Amino acid sequence: MSEQRFTVNDLTRILADGAGTDETVDLGGDILDSDFEKLGYESLALLETCGLIEREFGITLDDDTITEHRTPRAMVDAVNAKLAATV
Repeated sequence: MSEQRFTVNDLTRILADGAGTDETVDLGGDILDSDFEKLGYESLALLETCGLIEREFGITLDDDTITEHRTPRAMVDAVNAKLAATV
């Protein structure tokens, strides 16, 4: 069985689908280390994003995922760690 991976492309797609996009932010740019708040995503948008990630990837994220993983890189790493733990 191959290990499922979560990418920054998955994250940006889910962010755009669930919470929309700020027209002043280029999610296709170098955003990996940008704070979600600076990208226009506050806690409610990230809560929705986590819910969509959970449903699409069949995992349950910890309650502190939003508060402890404040950048796309950190979120991608957290989701991949959870995916690896479920294999």
